[in-house]
Amino acid sequence: MRRRTRVPPAPLPQREGVDPVRIRLPEGGAWATVRDHLVARLAAGPGVVDRMLREGRIVGADGAPLSPATPYAAGLYVWFHRDLPAEPRVPGDLHVVYRDEHIVVADKPHFLATMPRGTHVAETALARLRARLGIPALSAAHRLDRLTAGLLLFTVRPEERGAYQTLFRDRRVRKEYEAVAAYDPDVPLPRTVRSHLVKDRGVLAAYEVPGAAPNSESRVELLAHDGRLGRYRLLPRTGRTHQLRVHMNALGLPLLGDPLYPVVRGPVAPDDFRRPLQLLARALEFTDPVTGTAHRFVSGRTLDAWESYAAWAGGGERAEPGPPPPGGP
Repeated sequence: MRRRTRVPPAPLPQREGVDPVRIRLPEGGAWATVRDHLVARLAAGPGVVDRMLREGRIVGADGAPLSPATPYAAGLYVWFHRDLPAEPRVPGDLHVVYRDEHIVVADKPHFLATMPRGTHVAETALARLRARLGIPALSAAHRLDRLTAGLLLFTVRPEERGAYQTLFRDRRVRKEYEAVAAYDPDVPLPRTVRSHLVKDRGVLAAYEVPGAAPNSESRVELLAHDGRLGRYRLLPRTGRTHQLRVHMNALGLPLLGDPLYPVVRGPVAPDDFRRPLQLLARALEFTDPVTGTAHRFVSGRTLDAWESYAAWAGGGERAEPGPPPPGGP
Protein backbone atom coordinates (compact mmCIF):
# COMPACT_ATOMS: atom_id res chain seq x y z
CA MET A 1 0.00 0.00 0.00
CA ARG A 2 1.32 3.41 -0.98
CA ARG A 3 2.13 5.67 1.94
CA ARG A 4 0.58 9.10 2.04
CA THR A 5 3.05 11.96 2.03
CA ARG A 6 2.96 13.96 5.25
CA VAL A 7 1.89 17.52 4.57
CA PRO A 8 4.12 20.01 6.41
CA PRO A 9 2.41 22.72 8.47
CA ALA A 10 1.66 26.00 6.75
CA PRO A 11 4.56 28.44 7.17
CA LEU A 12 2.24 31.43 6.67
CA PRO A 13 -0.35 32.62 9.20
CA GLN A 14 -4.00 33.06 8.31
CA ARG A 15 -5.04 36.42 6.93
CA GLU A 16 -8.43 37.73 8.06
CA GLY A 17 -9.29 34.18 9.11
CA VAL A 18 -8.41 32.74 5.68
CA ASP A 19 -5.81 29.98 5.25
CA PRO A 20 -2.99 30.39 2.76
CA VAL A 21 -3.23 28.46 -0.50
CA ARG A 22 -1.16 25.27 -0.52
CA ILE A 23 0.09 23.67 -3.76
CA ARG A 24 2.05 20.46 -4.18
CA LEU A 25 4.07 20.29 -7.39
CA PRO A 26 3.00 17.18 -9.34
CA GLU A 27 5.14 14.35 -10.65
CA GLY A 28 6.11 14.33 -14.30
CA GLY A 29 6.22 18.07 -14.72
CA ALA A 30 8.13 19.50 -17.66
CA TRP A 31 8.58 22.93 -16.08
CA ALA A 32 12.04 24.30 -15.45
CA THR A 33 11.04 26.49 -12.50
CA VAL A 34 8.32 26.75 -9.87
CA ARG A 35 7.43 30.06 -11.48
CA ASP A 36 6.72 28.40 -14.84
CA HIS A 37 4.43 25.83 -13.21
CA LEU A 38 2.46 28.43 -11.24
CA VAL A 39 1.95 30.60 -14.31
CA ALA A 40 0.58 27.58 -16.19
CA ARG A 41 -1.52 26.30 -13.29
CA LEU A 42 -3.07 29.36 -11.69
CA ALA A 43 -5.92 31.33 -13.19
CA ALA A 44 -4.09 34.56 -12.51
CA GLY A 45 -3.75 37.59 -14.74
CA PRO A 46 -0.61 38.42 -16.73
CA GLY A 47 2.32 39.21 -14.48
CA VAL A 48 0.54 38.29 -11.21
CA VAL A 49 2.80 35.35 -10.34
CA ASP A 50 5.93 37.37 -11.20
CA ARG A 51 4.76 40.22 -8.97
CA MET A 52 4.05 37.84 -6.08
CA LEU A 53 7.52 36.32 -6.42
CA ARG A 54 9.16 39.76 -6.47
CA GLU A 55 7.26 40.68 -3.31
CA GLY A 56 8.32 37.49 -1.53
CA ARG A 57 4.74 36.26 -1.16
CA ILE A 58 5.29 32.70 -2.43
CA VAL A 59 7.18 30.58 0.09
CA GLY A 60 8.42 27.04 0.63
CA ALA A 61 7.90 24.75 3.62
CA ASP A 62 10.54 26.63 5.63
CA GLY A 63 8.79 29.95 5.06
CA ALA A 64 11.61 31.30 2.88
CA PRO A 65 10.44 33.20 -0.22
CA LEU A 66 10.97 31.50 -3.56
CA SER A 67 12.63 33.31 -6.42
CA PRO A 68 11.68 33.33 -10.11
CA ALA A 69 14.62 30.98 -10.68
CA THR A 70 13.74 28.38 -8.01
CA PRO A 71 14.00 25.06 -9.88
CA TYR A 72 10.94 22.85 -10.26
CA ALA A 73 10.98 19.83 -7.93
CA ALA A 74 8.14 17.29 -7.97
CA GLY A 75 6.53 16.92 -4.54
CA LEU A 76 7.60 20.36 -3.34
CA TYR A 77 4.97 22.27 -1.35
CA VAL A 78 4.54 26.01 -1.80
CA TRP A 79 2.24 28.43 -0.02
CA PHE A 80 0.90 31.89 -0.73
CA HIS A 81 -2.03 34.16 -0.01
CA ARG A 82 -4.20 35.14 -2.93
CA ASP A 83 -5.27 38.75 -3.18
CA LEU A 84 -8.62 38.83 -1.42
CA PRO A 85 -11.51 39.83 -3.67
CA ALA A 86 -13.43 42.99 -2.94
CA GLU A 87 -16.42 41.68 -0.99
CA PRO A 88 -19.36 43.76 0.22
CA ARG A 89 -19.95 43.42 3.93
CA VAL A 90 -22.82 41.02 4.55
CA PRO A 91 -25.31 42.70 6.90
CA GLY A 92 -26.36 41.12 10.14
CA ASP A 93 -24.56 39.81 13.19
CA LEU A 94 -22.97 36.39 13.46
CA HIS A 95 -24.07 35.39 16.96
CA VAL A 96 -22.11 32.84 18.99
CA VAL A 97 -24.82 30.72 20.62
CA TYR A 98 -22.50 28.35 22.45
CA ARG A 99 -18.78 27.81 22.93
CA ASP A 100 -16.67 25.32 24.84
CA GLU A 101 -13.23 23.76 24.35
CA HIS A 102 -14.56 21.43 21.64
CA ILE A 103 -17.24 23.23 19.62
CA VAL A 104 -18.63 26.61 18.65
CA VAL A 105 -22.26 27.01 17.57
CA ALA A 106 -23.03 30.19 15.63
CA ASP A 107 -26.25 31.70 14.30
CA LYS A 108 -25.47 33.14 10.87
CA PRO A 109 -27.41 35.75 8.90
CA HIS A 110 -28.74 35.29 5.38
CA PHE A 111 -26.22 35.83 2.54
CA LEU A 112 -23.17 34.82 4.60
CA ALA A 113 -21.40 31.76 3.17
CA THR A 114 -20.30 29.05 5.59
CA MET A 115 -16.66 28.83 4.50
CA PRO A 116 -14.34 30.38 1.89
CA ARG A 117 -15.20 29.34 -1.64
CA GLY A 118 -15.17 31.11 -4.99
CA THR A 119 -15.80 34.85 -4.60
CA HIS A 120 -16.80 34.53 -0.93
CA VAL A 121 -13.61 34.42 1.12
CA ALA A 122 -13.28 36.77 4.09
CA GLU A 123 -17.04 37.39 4.16
CA THR A 124 -17.79 33.90 5.44
CA ALA A 125 -18.87 32.56 8.80
CA LEU A 126 -15.67 30.55 9.24
CA ALA A 127 -13.31 33.42 8.46
CA ARG A 128 -15.23 35.86 10.65
CA LEU A 129 -15.25 33.49 13.62
CA ARG A 130 -11.58 32.55 13.30
CA ALA A 131 -10.60 36.21 13.34
CA ARG A 132 -13.03 37.20 16.10
CA LEU A 133 -12.46 34.28 18.45
CA GLY A 134 -8.75 33.85 17.78
CA ILE A 135 -9.10 30.15 16.90
CA PRO A 136 -7.07 29.57 13.71
CA ALA A 137 -7.88 25.84 13.70
CA LEU A 138 -11.66 26.37 13.78
CA SER A 139 -13.40 24.25 11.14
CA ALA A 140 -16.98 23.78 9.98
CA ALA A 141 -18.57 20.41 10.79
CA HIS A 142 -21.28 20.93 8.15
CA ARG A 143 -22.54 23.63 5.78
CA LEU A 144 -25.55 25.82 5.15
CA ASP A 145 -26.34 27.44 1.81
CA ARG A 146 -25.24 31.07 1.67
CA LEU A 147 -28.86 32.19 1.35
CA THR A 148 -30.03 30.20 4.39
CA ALA A 149 -29.78 31.70 7.88
CA GLY A 150 -29.41 29.85 11.15
CA LEU A 151 -27.29 27.47 13.18
CA LEU A 152 -23.86 26.17 12.22
CA LEU A 153 -21.62 23.81 14.18
CA PHE A 154 -17.85 24.39 14.19
CA THR A 155 -15.10 22.31 15.75
CA VAL A 156 -12.20 23.76 17.74
CA ARG A 157 -9.69 20.89 17.57
CA PRO A 158 -8.68 19.43 14.19
CA GLU A 159 -8.30 15.94 15.66
CA GLU A 160 -11.96 15.98 16.78
CA ARG A 161 -13.51 17.30 13.59
CA GLY A 162 -14.11 13.84 12.13
CA ALA A 163 -16.16 12.76 15.13
CA TYR A 164 -18.57 15.67 14.68
CA GLN A 165 -18.75 15.29 10.90
CA THR A 166 -19.66 11.65 11.44
CA LEU A 167 -22.73 12.77 13.41
CA PHE A 168 -24.08 14.44 10.28
CA ARG A 169 -23.00 11.62 7.97
CA ASP A 170 -24.74 9.02 10.15
CA ARG A 171 -27.87 11.18 10.58
CA ARG A 172 -27.44 11.46 14.33
CA VAL A 173 -28.16 15.19 14.32
CA ARG A 174 -31.80 16.26 14.50
CA LYS A 175 -32.09 19.33 12.29
CA GLU A 176 -35.14 21.56 12.34
CA TYR A 177 -35.82 24.37 9.87
CA GLU A 178 -38.48 27.02 9.47
CA ALA A 179 -39.67 28.50 6.19
CA VAL A 180 -42.22 30.94 4.80
CA ALA A 181 -44.13 30.16 1.63
CA ALA A 182 -47.62 30.52 0.24
CA TYR A 183 -50.44 28.87 2.17
CA ASP A 184 -52.54 26.41 0.19
CA PRO A 185 -55.39 24.67 2.03
CA ASP A 186 -55.45 22.03 -0.71
CA VAL A 187 -51.97 20.79 0.26
CA PRO A 188 -52.55 18.28 3.09
CA LEU A 189 -50.06 18.63 5.93
CA PRO A 190 -48.20 17.25 7.79
CA ARG A 191 -46.64 14.93 5.26
CA THR A 192 -43.32 13.32 4.38
CA VAL A 193 -41.81 14.03 0.98
CA ARG A 194 -39.43 11.48 -0.57
CA SER A 195 -37.73 11.72 -3.96
CA HIS A 196 -34.52 11.05 -5.84
CA LEU A 197 -32.57 14.31 -5.99
CA VAL A 198 -29.68 15.06 -8.34
CA LYS A 199 -27.44 18.13 -8.28
CA ASP A 200 -25.16 18.23 -11.31
CA ARG A 201 -21.82 19.96 -11.01
CA GLY A 202 -21.89 23.41 -12.58
CA VAL A 203 -25.71 23.52 -12.68
CA LEU A 204 -27.38 25.89 -10.23
CA ALA A 205 -30.59 24.00 -9.52
CA ALA A 206 -31.09 20.44 -8.32
CA TYR A 207 -33.85 18.31 -9.81
CA GLU A 208 -35.94 15.24 -9.02
CA VAL A 209 -35.79 12.03 -11.05
CA PRO A 210 -39.29 10.54 -11.31
CA GLY A 211 -39.48 6.83 -10.59
CA ALA A 212 -35.95 6.55 -9.21
CA ALA A 213 -35.35 5.17 -5.73
CA PRO A 214 -35.67 7.98 -3.16
CA ASN A 215 -32.42 9.32 -1.73
CA SER A 216 -33.96 12.28 0.14
CA GLU A 217 -36.67 12.63 2.77
CA SER A 218 -38.24 15.69 4.42
CA ARG A 219 -41.16 16.05 6.80
CA VAL A 220 -43.24 19.20 6.25
CA GLU A 221 -45.50 20.63 8.95
CA LEU A 222 -47.64 23.76 8.96
CA LEU A 223 -47.03 25.85 12.08
CA ALA A 224 -49.35 28.77 11.30
CA HIS A 225 -50.97 30.66 8.45
CA ASP A 226 -52.77 33.94 7.86
CA GLY A 227 -54.79 32.80 4.89
CA ARG A 228 -52.12 33.69 2.32
CA LEU A 229 -48.74 33.00 3.88
CA GLY A 230 -47.75 29.89 5.79
CA ARG A 231 -45.01 29.33 8.34
CA TYR A 232 -43.65 25.80 8.06
CA ARG A 233 -41.50 23.47 10.11
CA LEU A 234 -39.21 21.36 7.93
CA LEU A 235 -37.50 18.26 9.29
CA PRO A 236 -34.95 16.81 6.86
CA ARG A 237 -34.12 13.15 7.34
CA THR A 238 -31.34 13.38 4.73
CA GLY A 239 -29.08 16.23 3.68
CA ARG A 240 -29.10 16.55 -0.10
CA THR A 241 -28.17 19.87 -1.70
CA HIS A 242 -31.22 22.21 -1.80
CA GLN A 243 -33.37 19.35 -0.52
CA LEU A 244 -35.87 21.42 1.45
CA ARG A 245 -36.20 24.00 -1.30
CA VAL A 246 -36.85 21.33 -3.94
CA HIS A 247 -39.34 19.44 -1.79
CA MET A 248 -41.32 22.56 -0.92
CA ASN A 249 -41.38 23.53 -4.59
CA ALA A 250 -42.61 20.03 -5.47
CA LEU A 251 -45.57 20.62 -3.14
CA GLY A 252 -46.38 23.81 -5.01
CA LEU A 253 -45.09 25.88 -2.09
CA PRO A 254 -41.77 27.42 -3.24
CA LEU A 255 -40.05 29.44 -0.54
CA LEU A 256 -40.31 33.19 -0.64
CA GLY A 257 -37.13 34.77 -1.96
CA ASP A 258 -35.87 31.63 -3.69
CA PRO A 259 -33.87 32.57 -6.82
CA LEU A 260 -33.74 28.99 -8.16
CA TYR A 261 -37.11 27.33 -7.59
CA PRO A 262 -39.43 27.12 -9.40
CA VAL A 263 -37.33 28.98 -12.02
CA VAL A 264 -33.70 30.06 -12.11
CA ARG A 265 -33.47 33.84 -12.18
CA GLY A 266 -30.74 36.07 -13.47
CA PRO A 267 -27.82 36.98 -11.20
CA VAL A 268 -28.19 39.85 -8.76
CA ALA A 269 -25.56 42.37 -7.70
CA PRO A 270 -23.25 41.05 -4.95
CA ASP A 271 -24.36 43.86 -2.63
CA ASP A 272 -28.10 43.25 -3.16
CA PHE A 273 -29.27 41.85 0.16
CA ARG A 274 -32.97 42.50 -0.33
CA ARG A 275 -35.64 39.82 0.12
CA PRO A 276 -33.57 37.07 1.70
CA LEU A 277 -34.59 33.47 1.17
CA GLN A 278 -37.14 32.63 3.83
CA LEU A 279 -35.40 29.58 5.21
CA LEU A 280 -33.93 29.31 8.69
CA ALA A 281 -31.96 26.50 10.34
CA ARG A 282 -33.89 26.79 13.59
CA ALA A 283 -32.51 23.99 15.79
CA LEU A 284 -29.69 21.46 16.12
CA GLU A 285 -29.96 18.55 18.54
CA PHE A 286 -27.33 15.85 19.12
CA THR A 287 -25.28 13.99 21.70
CA ASP A 288 -21.72 15.30 21.77
CA PRO A 289 -19.43 12.49 20.54
CA VAL A 290 -16.53 13.74 22.66
CA THR A 291 -18.14 14.76 25.96
CA GLY A 292 -21.38 12.75 25.86
CA THR A 293 -23.40 15.90 26.58
CA ALA A 294 -26.92 16.08 25.12
CA HIS A 295 -27.14 19.39 23.23
CA ARG A 296 -30.08 21.30 21.81
CA PHE A 297 -29.42 24.71 20.28
CA VAL A 298 -32.09 27.08 18.97
CA SER A 299 -31.68 30.08 16.68
CA GLY A 300 -32.94 33.40 17.96
CA ARG A 301 -33.71 34.69 14.46
CA THR A 302 -37.09 35.22 12.85
CA LEU A 303 -38.12 35.18 9.21
CA ASP A 304 -38.81 38.69 7.96
CA ALA A 305 -41.62 37.84 5.55
CA TRP A 306 -43.65 36.27 8.36
CA GLU A 307 -43.06 39.18 10.72
CA SER A 308 -43.88 41.78 8.04
CA TYR A 309 -44.31 40.88 4.39
CA ALA A 310 -44.25 44.56 3.38
CA ALA A 311 -40.93 45.17 5.16
CA TRP A 312 -39.40 42.04 3.62
CA ALA A 313 -40.58 42.95 0.12
CA GLY A 314 -39.10 46.41 0.63
CA GLY A 315 -41.87 48.33 -1.08
CA GLY A 316 -40.50 47.49 -4.53
CA GLU A 317 -41.66 45.11 -7.19
CA ARG A 318 -43.23 42.07 -5.57
CA ALA A 319 -40.84 39.15 -5.27
CA GLU A 320 -41.85 35.81 -6.77
CA PRO A 321 -42.66 33.15 -5.79
CA GLY A 322 -45.16 34.07 -3.16
CA PRO A 323 -48.53 35.66 -2.67
CA PRO A 324 -49.29 39.35 -2.51
CA PRO A 325 -49.01 40.83 0.94
CA PRO A 326 -51.90 40.09 3.31
CA GLY A 327 -54.73 42.48 2.69
CA GLY A 328 -53.49 43.33 -0.80
CA PRO A 329 -55.60 43.20 -3.98
